[in-house]
Amino acid sequence: MNLPSDVTFYLVASAAVILVGLAKGGFAGLGAAAIPLLALVMDPVSAAGMLLPILMAQDIVSVWAFRRSFDRRTLAITLPGAVIGIFLGWWFAAVVNADAVRGLVGMIALVFGLYRLSPKVNRLAQMRGPAPEWIGTVMGALSGFTSQIAHAGGPPFQIWALSRNFPHLAFVGTSSIFFAIINWMKVPAYAALGQFNSENMSLTAVFMPLAIASTFAGVWLVKRVSPARFNAIINLLMIGVGLELIRQAVW
Repeated sequence: MNLPSDVTFYLVASAAVILVGLAKGGFAGLGAAAIPLLALVMDPVSAAGMLLPILMAQDIVSVWAFRRSFDRRTLAITLPGAVIGIFLGWWFAAVVNADAVRGLVGMIALVFGLYRLSPKVNRLAQMRGPAPEWIGTVMGALSGFTSQIAHAGGPPFQIWALSRNFPHLAFVGTSSIFFAIINWMKVPAYAALGQFNSENMSLTAVFMPLAIASTFAGVWLVKRVSPARFNAIINLLMIGVGLELIRQAVW
């Protein structure tokens, strides 16, 4: 077995892993850019399979850090929908080719990048009352689907969770536990897709130390730094990467 020797691959992959680590540390939404970035240098399904064990290791850090700040009702409403979404995401990845997955990942990156830059996000965050609970189940399903395809389940979950006006740490803690649970739910689907192979797991081992270090860095930074400007830069990056992945899928 030969690991990639291209320096560009390791630079891009390292950037993706760091973004996921910062997201797990509390900079919610940054992780959605990871798979679009990795899809520039490797097959998107393989990229997701390689990244899943890293996400699960990072979950341990983030759940421990925010274990006292979460909302049980939110988890009870969103997780049943996530199960359905994960199943649909597995089915999609199993029946289409890599270009179709690459194109969908590009669309997810483009739409989520535009969504997160929209002023409507700020208005949503300032809603006076929570959205209906059935919307939370629907958003949980969308989150499960996009998480299964591209580990990008944050925005659908956030659309609903923001309306509940949690304190910042409670929002981060609930998100951390939600995604820790659905990452374990995704294990059978990725195993069925054959993504826990020796090459992917070797890459996982290479990037694991960076993943853990960046998660601790995110936990430290989120309590001291406003993420607004950094988020804007990452969202612009997501839009550009999304357009490039769509171009690759079509042409």
